[in-house]
Amino acid sequence: MNVRRLIPTAALTGAVALGATALTACSGAAATGGTDGKLAVTASFYPMQFLAEQIGKDHVKVDTLTEPGVEPHDLEITPKQTAQLGEADVILYLKSLQPAVDKAVTQSGAKNIVDAATLTTLESHGAAGHDHGHEGEAGHSEEEHAKEEHAKEGEAATDPHIWLDPAKYAEVAQGVGKALEKADPDHAADYKKNTEELVAKLNGLDTEFKDGLKNTATKTFITTHAAFGYLAERYGLDQEGISGVDPESEPSPARMKELQEVARKDNVSTVFFETLASDKTAKTLAADTGLKTDVLDPLEGITDKSQGADYVEVMRSNLKNLQKALGAK
Repeated sequence: MNVRRLIPTAALTGAVALGATALTACSGAAATGGTDGKLAVTASFYPMQFLAEQIGKDHVKVDTLTEPGVEPHDLEITPKQTAQLGEADVILYLKSLQPAVDKAVTQSGAKNIVDAATLTTLESHGAAGHDHGHEGEAGHSEEEHAKEEHAKEGEAATDPHIWLDPAKYAEVAQGVGKALEKADPDHAADYKKNTEELVAKLNGLDTEFKDGLKNTATKTFITTHAAFGYLAERYGLDQEGISGVDPESEPSPARMKELQEVARKDNVSTVFFETLASDKTAKTLAADTGLKTDVLDPLEGITDKSQGADYVEVMRSNLKNLQKALGAK
């Protein structure tokens, strides 16, 4: 299964405590910085925007820093967006995903800052789903050494892609709901009701994935970058990322050769690419190994090319594509 490493409990507890302090900084009366008295919420990118819109509904005005079609990892903050952060009643972001956003949020001075990374347990996932270590073996070749170094580097990176696990995303939704209740107590009952409805929908999606991926011909899938570690961990799959957690990192020749061997050994039929990042390496690998290509969307943004209009629809498309590639029965 996927390699994972839990973030130390003490560090997580401290982060949650810090987040709670930020959330309670706003006192008593509801903030009304939004248009027409609505709560002004600034979301860093689509998964945060979706939560704010689903939970806030008519009581919030949601703006997003990452426009449709922009790769979130590459986002640069404009002066206008910096000012927007300072005027927001609530900022909803995911620390460590977008360095430019992290810096701007710290400098914003906003009273209610919600870091989604503090609302669930973070893990570390390597680009490789299998253990490629060769401890105890003598006479390592240069290629074997490169494999080991690649695996170690991948395993060390904290994975921010928590929204691709519906169960973890539901945990984040609950935290966001509580944050909106505190920021706008006049509408707390509505936020609570909307949160419960969203969590039920996400739990239903989790069940669909569990049932849909229970019996498959293979458990291994190859994707452009290692965004699906939480999804793979949840549903008993093995993710093999061409690049690491960062979609812009270039795979080494040794990694590409390693993936060719994985595809043969694990009966992989498909190499997945995504809509917002280059599909060059995925198509190269597919051509070299005689595999098909398909879309597995990391849901970092919704565009006209997305296989669905919102988070739930695109996740269901991902499920269908995985079922087809893995030979679900």
